[in-house]
Amino acid sequence: MFYISLFLGTLISISSLSWLTAWIGLEMNLLSILPLMKTLKNKISTESMIKYFITQAIASNILLFSVIMFTASTNFSNFNYISTLISLSLTSSLFLKMGAAPFHFWLPEVVSGMPWHMVLILLTWQKLAPMILLANSMNNLMFLYSVIIFSSLIGSLLGINQTCIRKIMVYSSINHMGWMISTLLISYNTWLIYFIIYFIINLNIMVLFNKFNLFYLTQLFSIFTFNKKMKLLFMMNFFSLGGLPPFLGFLPKWITINQLINSTSYFMTIMLIFLSLISLFFYLRLSFSSLVF
Repeated sequence: MFYISLFLGTLISISSLSWLTAWIGLEMNLLSILPLMKTLKNKISTESMIKYFITQAIASNILLFSVIMFTASTNFSNFNYISTLISLSLTSSLFLKMGAAPFHFWLPEVVSGMPWHMVLILLTWQKLAPMILLANSMNNLMFLYSVIIFSSLIGSLLGINQTCIRKIMVYSSINHMGWMISTLLISYNTWLIYFIIYFIINLNIMVLFNKFNLFYLTQLFSIFTFNKKMKLLFMMNFFSLGGLPPFLGFLPKWITINQLINSTSYFMTIMLIFLSLISLFFYLRLSFSSLVF
């Protein structure tokens, strides 16, 4: 029942014609995921659930406040700076909901206490509705550019020194979020291709992690010593997530780079490419045992 209402909440937000309906869908989604996050075996999941609830409640309040201000702003429509502030607060609330940098601080803490199936939902499905709502409210391009570069930078740099695999996947997600937001500036279709491929790769990786109950790098290095086929599959998935050319994950990045260059966004393209090279370092470190032994 909770899974059904979780998916329905997202679909209501995506298909809504008004901001109020979109907010209702987001709240329905939030209230459905909270019972799913709580597991009796793991006490840390309770803490993660409370952190997630507080953050999402703050984001929902900012979103609702912005929507109310939009409806009331007809009285002072001549003041451009007020409408700019309202649109900034609206997009900021959506960035906070999806965990894009610099609004990302809650995401690693929440995910590090979750089982793998919940990590998959938090890093993929829960970003769907805020991203599509963001595509309908993109006004301030400079703010969007700064969030894209921040997400790529923080996702790349902070993932390097992590030993917890769940946190590595979180920072990987933040890095990919920079790419996904940049695809929203181009077209829906490019974003959809990127999101679907990202979801498939994450699903493959997290099924493996869940099967072998892996949470830290030390466990990873010891478990793949004798299983050659699993090592190969694991290595290919991580290379794909990093966007190395022969693998599936390179396709959406290639399309994104091509379309960003066509739209003359040269600086952002160069920044995204360089920062994804840094993130490729910790993907290589994860698959290092597969390559060497």
